[in-house]
Amino acid sequence: MPVGSSWTRKRPVRGARYLPKAGASRHAPYTLIQWNGFTPGRFYSDHASECDRNGDMMRERFSLFLVLFLLAAGAADAQSPHERRGARIAEEQATMPGGQTMAYGKAPLQTLDFWAGRGAKVPLVIFVHGGGWKRGSKDNATGQFKAPHYTGLGYAFASINYRLVPDATVEQQAQDVADAIAFLRGKAPALHIDPDRIIVMGHSAGAHLAALVGTDMRYFGRAGLKPDAVRGIIPLDGAAYDVAAQMKEAGRFMAGTYEQAFGTDPARQKALSPTLHAAQPNAPAFLILHVDRADGTAQANALAAALKAARTPVEVHALDGRGLRGHMQINRHMGDPDYSGTIIVDAWLGKLFG
Repeated sequence: MPVGSSWTRKRPVRGARYLPKAGASRHAPYTLIQWNGFTPGRFYSDHASECDRNGDMMRERFSLFLVLFLLAAGAADAQSPHERRGARIAEEQATMPGGQTMAYGKAPLQTLDFWAGRGAKVPLVIFVHGGGWKRGSKDNATGQFKAPHYTGLGYAFASINYRLVPDATVEQQAQDVADAIAFLRGKAPALHIDPDRIIVMGHSAGAHLAALVGTDMRYFGRAGLKPDAVRGIIPLDGAAYDVAAQMKEAGRFMAGTYEQAFGTDPARQKALSPTLHAAQPNAPAFLILHVDRADGTAQANALAAALKAARTPVEVHALDGRGLRGHMQINRHMGDPDYSGTIIVDAWLGKLFG
């Protein structure tokens, strides 16, 4: 009788596929490869006499392994391209573990993560995350390169959280940034940081907040800080340095976000515009980076022009990357030694910190 001509399944599984074992004979069992979530099993020739128990066990274990592998693969395949892209971005944005979490205020979001530098009195880079003033955190919007890169240079690094709209106002967010700076300065001896060599870097909404506390000294004043409490400000591709102008240019995609953050009162919008506060006193120096976005480019150049008019040292650089993708890349890649933005920032910090 030809092999497999009169085989019967002891444990039939509908929708399954059976593969013969290598060197199969009519006395050899077939192995079931499970599909679509059915339970694994085996079937035998109606002429088979007996099977080795150890062999049975090994084959069943192997069958189970294949089932689990196929289920895992199926789950991955079930993810949409959008879900896979979101998971990849989350992984890229995830902060390096090992930071020491501290509270600089009483609210749950008034916290920061701190990574020590090398040495007894080292410079400090403080990062302010983005997220449209209403989302994001130090845990998912800092990026994977910053902490290891700046600590690798010997600097200390901190990434801060702040309260979010609508539970807090943008004014309160800016005060959170200033309060976090004051907190870290107050702990300078214990953290082995140099309070005279601190810079603040922010991305997107965080760029706006960093620029705001660096130009409107009322926030520093309430925190007990002087204008030179930081050595410099690095805004990364912000686009609301002049709030009213930004809101006029905003399309429907961002209009609701801006109105939720800044409201409709022209006086309040003016008060929250770093460009309109750029007359002295300011933070001692600015490094403004942007990608190829029409609104971001125009806003960055206008802020730089206002700072230059006030004789505040400022550099502005256009980086590769366009639109929303470029806006995300500048944050994800900052700290990657091969990224052009990292090279520019490193050179600027080297001159600033000495």
